[in-house]
Amino acid sequence: MNFTDPLRDLDGDKLREECGVFGLIGAMDAAAICALGLHALQHRGQEAVGITSFDGSEFFSHKGLGHVADNFASGETIAELPGMMAAGHVRYSTTGGSGFRNVQPLYADLATGGFAVAHNGNISNGGQLRADLVRKGAIFQSTSDTEVIIHLVATSRYPTLLDRFVDALRLVEGAYSLICMTPEGMIACRDPLGIRPLVMGKLGDATVFASETVALDVVGAEFVRAVEPGELLQIDFDGNVRSHHPFGTISPRPCIFEHVYFSRPDSILNKRSVYESRKQIGVQLAIEAMADADLVVPVPDSGVPAAIGFSQQSGIPFELGIIRSHYVGRTFIQPSEGARHSSVKRKHNANRLLVEGKRIVLIDDSIVRGTTSLKIVQMMRDAGAKEVHFRVASPPTGYGCYYGVDTPERSKLLAGRMDVDAMCEFIQADSLAFVSIDGLYRAVGHEQRNNACPQYCDACFTGDYPTRLTDLAARADHPAFDRPANKVA
Repeated sequence: MNFTDPLRDLDGDKLREECGVFGLIGAMDAAAICALGLHALQHRGQEAVGITSFDGSEFFSHKGLGHVADNFASGETIAELPGMMAAGHVRYSTTGGSGFRNVQPLYADLATGGFAVAHNGNISNGGQLRADLVRKGAIFQSTSDTEVIIHLVATSRYPTLLDRFVDALRLVEGAYSLICMTPEGMIACRDPLGIRPLVMGKLGDATVFASETVALDVVGAEFVRAVEPGELLQIDFDGNVRSHHPFGTISPRPCIFEHVYFSRPDSILNKRSVYESRKQIGVQLAIEAMADADLVVPVPDSGVPAAIGFSQQSGIPFELGIIRSHYVGRTFIQPSEGARHSSVKRKHNANRLLVEGKRIVLIDDSIVRGTTSLKIVQMMRDAGAKEVHFRVASPPTGYGCYYGVDTPERSKLLAGRMDVDAMCEFIQADSLAFVSIDGLYRAVGHEQRNNACPQYCDACFTGDYPTRLTDLAARADHPAFDRPANKVA
């Protein structure tokens, strides 16, 4: 979501989803409903939140650093956001930094009127586009690549806002789910590959959009359908919905890591229960990499569904051998290094009397840098575990993501510089195994990965990027280019 150097060193030992979006049109108290929806998406970004509303004549915004509850618990704050249309955004900052100026939705006064945009994803040619716009005299107020979209819309020569918007998006590479507000209504769209998720629902007469179905559930909206890859939806204040497909037909490649980790387990993604997909990943792990052990122990909370599946398939009892403190936020999403390391120490504790003397199968969703995995293995040994076998509910994460997920450069990824045996030695486990890429695909409903035309974006595992990485091409010596990217027409 933000532009500077996409390869800077990033702290953390989990892949980080950058943001979540929520918007609705046609509801009284739209801002209050939006705040509730964003609260359900808090797991997608905990550093900053913003809501913009429109009352028929004027746009209003409130933004802040921290959680939704920190900024929108007050009725007075909600009262400052009148109107029957609102859009909001929760974010985790990455390459653009955590400055207040990057908090979304971003707003600008265009020739066609006010224009507010909330964006989940990343524009992989945002740097090039930004440089071109600056050379032509554009003045940027943020370091977010989302602002590039606003400038492209503003400078398009097409007569209508819709045509200007489409013209702008034709210049954009990468991933985006967008919720935009204009004086005429709301626009929602996904990139042609559908990399980032976006769903549509109904709440009475109101039309609602969200990154995940769980947000619809929480506000009491009925799920209608997913916004299709490459689809652009216009909704006016009378509730009329018009669908456009300006980018032609391209085989979609939604992010497979939404099934592994990003989405809440109570969401539905591509007509599949995320929880069930994660259980099935555990089943595949047990089929592919059984361990002779006494207990299956999840690394909470993200490893729990896969551990249940592993236990059910293997017959090894499932137990909570690690207890998580729920008064500590998702460790990786804390912005400062000091806060992150402090949280790691306070977040997990071994259930000592349970694991002592036992052979343990530890189940986690991924290994990124490996530092957390090392600490968890050591925690089990300190608690008296006889053996510790580590199983991972995703293939080795060996490549960076440039589509809206905050990952370290490849040299900082454990799988980017070690094979599985070396990784096992690094985390000091008795054995280590990952689910295969085909096993992951089976868990989410496919027989295997179609190597000629993959059904998902899985570049973090395979290096098979579905779009050009224009900004990264300036550093073509970077290991991300070990494999050529597929071209998108």
